[in-house]
Amino acid sequence: MLSRRRCFAAAVNRIRPLARAFCDAPDSGARRSQDHTEKVAGVKAPPDVLDVAIVGGGMVGLAVACALSNMPLTKHLRVAIIDSNPALKSRGYLDKNSIPDSRVSTVTPATMSFFKDIGAWEHVQQQRHAFFGKMQVWDYTGLGYTRYNARDVGKEYLGCVVENKVLCNSLLLRLQEELDDIENVIYPTRLVSLTFPLKSRQAGMKPTSSEPLSVGHTTEELHRSNLVKLDLSDGQSLYSKLVIGADGSKSNVRQIAGIKTTGWNYPQSAIICTVEHVVENDCAWQRFLPSGPIALLPIGNNFSNIVWTMSPEESLRHKSMSPEEFVKSVNHALDFGYGPHPRSTALDRYMEQFFSGIGNTAASTRECFEVPPKATGVVSERMAFPLSLMHSHDYVSKRLALVGDAAHTVHPLAGQGVNLGFGDAAALAKVIAEGVSVGSDVGDLTLLQRYEKDRKAANVAMTAVLDGFQKMYSVDFGPLNVVRAAAFHGAQYISPLKKNIISYAMGDTKWPLFR
Repeated sequence: MLSRRRCFAAAVNRIRPLARAFCDAPDSGARRSQDHTEKVAGVKAPPDVLDVAIVGGGMVGLAVACALSNMPLTKHLRVAIIDSNPALKSRGYLDKNSIPDSRVSTVTPATMSFFKDIGAWEHVQQQRHAFFGKMQVWDYTGLGYTRYNARDVGKEYLGCVVENKVLCNSLLLRLQEELDDIENVIYPTRLVSLTFPLKSRQAGMKPTSSEPLSVGHTTEELHRSNLVKLDLSDGQSLYSKLVIGADGSKSNVRQIAGIKTTGWNYPQSAIICTVEHVVENDCAWQRFLPSGPIALLPIGNNFSNIVWTMSPEESLRHKSMSPEEFVKSVNHALDFGYGPHPRSTALDRYMEQFFSGIGNTAASTRECFEVPPKATGVVSERMAFPLSLMHSHDYVSKRLALVGDAAHTVHPLAGQGVNLGFGDAAALAKVIAEGVSVGSDVGDLTLLQRYEKDRKAANVAMTAVLDGFQKMYSVDFGPLNVVRAAAFHGAQYISPLKKNIISYAMGDTKWPLFR
């Protein structure tokens, strides 16, 4: 417990990016092509020489590219995105009336602010998304519950549920607005290998006597020898000052670079899908069950997303159930299944009265427990995947940086994983811009370490919080059940605590519990 508190104390930064870094240039508004004006000995750099190579065109990788293309200091950088996913060819708005995809993200107000800064949020708003201003959390024992409301912290909403494909599409549309040669930015291929420059080259030393220029090294070749070489599956080779690994939890970039990780597999899998209701759902619901939490998240148009954590064996069984059996199981898990509904008791009334004088009373303190809306059908494929925790020992090395799941993965019980990734994207783009402003090499280790220092503490803190919740709610033990009930009551009736929990989850505060 003491070590976990020390992890919390190390968290000195938040996810929220600084909007100033993403301001548009005063005279910029037109689309542009990437400026390839960097010169080597007076000669324009060849097309295979890059400033930044982003391996991975998922949400976080696209966010880095979008941020760099929007900042005045980095708009001129030659950036490439390397990913063979054919979805990157999408260029139009997705149909709002189609069945929502199973893969969604709950984006926080801090992430929304980042998307607005880089000009991508307006594209999200043109596609399906669902804001929610209320949330209810309880467990199967019936001993307590907590209600959260955006009004508790003076906000309109707690978050927004968006399909992953909508987030990617919105970032692509924004990139297309900024670049008139986006097809030349995206390389539809895979990374095969990375070759890092020799240490003598990295240190800027002159060629050794065994490598004289007369041997046949041209100035261009010497320049390339100071860069990272990326060999691609289509036979091409690229050279870049900086490689950004945004290629997921099984990152090829991280493995090639030899960066070690710490982590473990949870004895759980998550099953995700889309269900339908008779009425529209406007609240996020989460109930802790003996095998793990089940979440019901609004996605708009009478649809909700299910994220249900359970044992791997149970996930296989639920995946193979008939649609009718699965819907029945979902409603059972969100209602009376496994235990009773929480009920107000004399203790609740006493706590409400006792803590009412501490700070301004939160609006949700007086809200009663509610039963979630019934699911009437499952309308998408049911997908299952194993859960794990992973954290990279290093986020950066010379000419290399990791972002998103390539650097860290967390339990999905609070939907924070992608928000941590977007926080990485914002912070790294900002550090690159600061380096450009003083003429630094964007792959310089000292510069990149500022990004690592900025993000690692915040990510470790959130990882520890989520891992703690996972362990605390995975044990059915009488005394521990009482402790959990006390935690629910405290979060429900102690308004300062409730407000800090909300602010931390929204990305507005540095600390998990105290400002």
